[in-house]
Amino acid sequence: MSFRPVALFDFDGTLADTIPLIVQSYHHTLETSGLPAVDEVEVRSWIGRPLQPVFEERYPGRGEELTATYRDWNLAQHDALIERVEGMPELLKSLSDKGIRLGVVSSKKASTVLQGLRVVGLDEAIDVLAGMDETAKHKPEPDPLLFAADALGADPSDCVYIGDADVDVLAARAAGMASVAVTWGAGTREVLESLDPDAIVDTVDELREFLLSG
Repeated sequence: MSFRPVALFDFDGTLADTIPLIVQSYHHTLETSGLPAVDEVEVRSWIGRPLQPVFEERYPGRGEELTATYRDWNLAQHDALIERVEGMPELLKSLSDKGIRLGVVSSKKASTVLQGLRVVGLDEAIDVLAGMDETAKHKPEPDPLLFAADALGADPSDCVYIGDADVDVLAARAAGMASVAVTWGAGTREVLESLDPDAIVDTVDELREFLLSG
C-alpha cells in the first residue's frame, strides 16, 4: 500500500479497548430484559454496527427498548471500564507529525465517542469525527467513511481506514479506501483474513510501521 495522507480509525476495539464494556453492556441488557443469554462470540459479532438495528434484527419489535436499556447502563459504566490501547497516543502523534490528518468513524453517537476519546486522552488528536447521526446508512456501507473524507476535503483513494471488525474492512472497500485490520479488538484473525484487507496488524508498532511506509 502506498502512503496515505489521511488515516481514519474506528473507535471501539481499535483506538480504545472498549470490548469488555460493550460485551458486559449487551449481557446486562439481555439479562435485565428477560431474554436468554447469548454467548460472547455472537455478541462480539454485533460490535461495529449501530445498536438499534442489531437488537431489532435479533429481537423484532424490541429494538428501541433494548437500545435504551443498553445505553443507560453503558454510559453509567463507561469511564470506569474503558481502557487505553497502549501506544495509541504516541502513534497518533507520530502520524500527525508526518502531516497525516486523522479522523474517527464510528457507529456510535459522536458525543459518546468524544467522551471515550477524552477518557483515553485522544480527543485533541482528531481532525474529524463521524458518528451514527452524521449519515443515514452505516458500516458496512461506505457512507460514514465518505462523510469523513469529504469533511477533510480528501479523495477516498487518499485515505486508509483502520478497524477491528468485519464491517470495517467491508466499509473501507466499499468506500474505495485502503483497509487495515487490527487484531486487538472484537474481530477474530480468521474472519479478518477471510476479507483480505490490505494489512492485518497485531500491535500498534506494526500499525505505525505500515501506515508510515511507502
